[in-house]
Amino acid sequence: MLNIKIFGIVQGVGFRPFVKNLADAQKIFGTVANRGSYVEIFAQGSEEALKNFLDALQTKNPPRSAILKVDVNDLPDKNFSDFKIIDSVHEAGDIFVSPDIAVCDACKEELFNPNDRRYLHPFINCTACGPRLTILKNMPYDRERTSMSDFPMCDACAEEYFNPASRRFDAQPICCNDCGCEVYLIRNEELGIRNWDAIRHVRKILANGGIVAIKGIGGFHLACDARKFSAVQRLRDSKTRPTKPFAVMFKDIAAVKRECFLSEAEKIFLDSPQKPIVLLRKKFGSIAQNVAPNINKLGVMLPYTPLHLLIFDFPDDIKNFPDALIMTSGNPSGVPITIDDDDAIKNFDCCDAILSHNRKILLRADDSVMDFIDDKPSMIRRSRGFAPLPIFYDSNKKSVLAIGGELKNTFCLAKNDLFYASPYIGDVSDLRTVEVLEKSIERMKNLLEINPEVVACDLHPRYQTTKLAEKISSALDVPLIKIQHHYAHILSCLSENNFHDEVIGVAFDGTGYGLDGTIWGGEFFICDTKNFERVASIKPFTQAGGDKSSREGWRIALNFINLDVARELNLADEKNLRGVKFLLDKNINCVTSTSVGRIFDAIAAILGVCKVSTYEGEAAMKLQAAAERSDKNFRAEFLTTEEIFNEVLTRRLDGENIFDLARFFHESLAEMTAAIVEDLSRKSKIKTVALSGGVFQNSLLSSLTNEKLNLRGLKVLRHELIPPNDGGICIGQALHVSQSQCGIQTSCAKDST
Repeated sequence: MLNIKIFGIVQGVGFRPFVKNLADAQKIFGTVANRGSYVEIFAQGSEEALKNFLDALQTKNPPRSAILKVDVNDLPDKNFSDFKIIDSVHEAGDIFVSPDIAVCDACKEELFNPNDRRYLHPFINCTACGPRLTILKNMPYDRERTSMSDFPMCDACAEEYFNPASRRFDAQPICCNDCGCEVYLIRNEELGIRNWDAIRHVRKILANGGIVAIKGIGGFHLACDARKFSAVQRLRDSKTRPTKPFAVMFKDIAAVKRECFLSEAEKIFLDSPQKPIVLLRKKFGSIAQNVAPNINKLGVMLPYTPLHLLIFDFPDDIKNFPDALIMTSGNPSGVPITIDDDDAIKNFDCCDAILSHNRKILLRADDSVMDFIDDKPSMIRRSRGFAPLPIFYDSNKKSVLAIGGELKNTFCLAKNDLFYASPYIGDVSDLRTVEVLEKSIERMKNLLEINPEVVACDLHPRYQTTKLAEKISSALDVPLIKIQHHYAHILSCLSENNFHDEVIGVAFDGTGYGLDGTIWGGEFFICDTKNFERVASIKPFTQAGGDKSSREGWRIALNFINLDVARELNLADEKNLRGVKFLLDKNINCVTSTSVGRIFDAIAAILGVCKVSTYEGEAAMKLQAAAERSDKNFRAEFLTTEEIFNEVLTRRLDGENIFDLARFFHESLAEMTAAIVEDLSRKSKIKTVALSGGVFQNSLLSSLTNEKLNLRGLKVLRHELIPPNDGGICIGQALHVSQSQCGIQTSCAKDST
């Protein structure tokens, strides 16, 4: 008899029913059970049958499962007479939680089959699809430990649930039109409208240009017709979101191809079980111009819940229902996505209706967002469908809680070589978000059974995340280690690539607190997981005006030019120009900075592409879009960032095309980066470079830099499934603390360029 322990994503994906059916086919007797951190099998049969059984376990496993390790031991035979799924018994150990999984093709077919008993059921699911993380109370993953425990199964569902031959055998969220969850409208004037009538009502509003809030798997979305300029503008006005791009959910791939260019690699992820938002190059189609103004890409996703499918396609009398809907996160600015009815009523005054349901969301999960660079994925926001799948990094022996950063916050819990990054939380400047972060940490700690021995956070003394880390470490009575922001960026790249040796780290970012009290963001390190040395940076400059300088790129530009040139470029009105120049001259409310992100803002301002940003990264996104409109290839020479700025300025004043100048800036910055790294490599003998930081979300800069480094014979580590922005630094923080208790390395820059 074999005792088989299988570790990985093997809960919530139909693994035990798969094992049962496989055992029956091979005439294997024994048992299978969840053990919390793994699935355990006792298998008794002939030698050939056991061999075939063990092979099939690892080669024919369910498509949503992921086997990471298999332990096999021989034991004396027992008196088994059949093969059974037995009750789960929880044991301590590594835990693997399945993310939420998009509705599968088999369930789609049943959903629209009038002869199926789940016809038009908004919560249809099976062992291969449906909610997982967002409904889970604790492990092991069984119905009584999910929010589906509120809904007793009807006899028909129970028969499927306990039938090994059923597609819903042991499917924990199982329900049907006769039992389980319901959709309904929650405004006073619409109370009592439920189920199909509620869906019909919502479709009518959307078809007529209205706005609807829709509760999904991980929170509410705000939806409207993506083709109607007026509807989109009304949504913008209500959210105070003047220009930030909205995501669009298309009915199907055919609709996507009509509006966007789609490569095979992009299609694979777009239509994967994770169903992320994928940034695709726009065509000039029917999508309203104010959906993603002045940028070349559109955030696109496909329906991933049965409710989404029913919103697009329902048997009613509505003709020409839109096949593209804005589907943006339902939340007030700066606050995490809304998940319950009371908050929805308070937050969504702009909506003509609010469609909710009574399946509780226990953990928020916003949509994941992914770009592609050189035909490879580049994660922007890692959340639904991906979190909390762990990153593996050998040799971690500590239990760690890393709080992450202030912007794009995620946190990380680490234990036994596994680094679990949370779903996206958001910007933690608002105290409501701090509360959500604290509650999410507590839920994930309990779910993953991790009791931190040490807490890590950012070095910035005024971050809300720093204050929360201090509070938690004090309550747990464990050490707190504060880690330099950009060093954490580089470590997050090392963790994703499971790289253990020294690297030259290039961290280009917007803002990060430096060891010397200045603002860093254009850094070159020599580092490993235990220590770092800042060996170079871009040439420091002055930021005037506090937080305003991160939104108003003309303030940064004014550091490099005089008032006459600023007036000629019409950077701002006279009063503001004189005011900021006074601050710069007198060094009042000014900070020293090496932020590459702010250099992007300054270049965007002098080119007239974006002088004032209404959302984070707007200037850089518009500058990249401008560069991609150029058909010139520049033969860039080495220039410092100040020299690059002055060259762009001179050519701008000479009337050169702004698209060509935007391209020249990207080419020159990539060349400068590669030249500095080449020099550092020659001196240090290190041949591997890691690129991280929010600036490397820029697909043009990232691609150019990678190409130039490769031409110099250097190996480049880049991000793919962990964001290069602040959404990934929690993993870098956790990695450093797991490797060393000695805190931050305190060397300062040896060189500035």
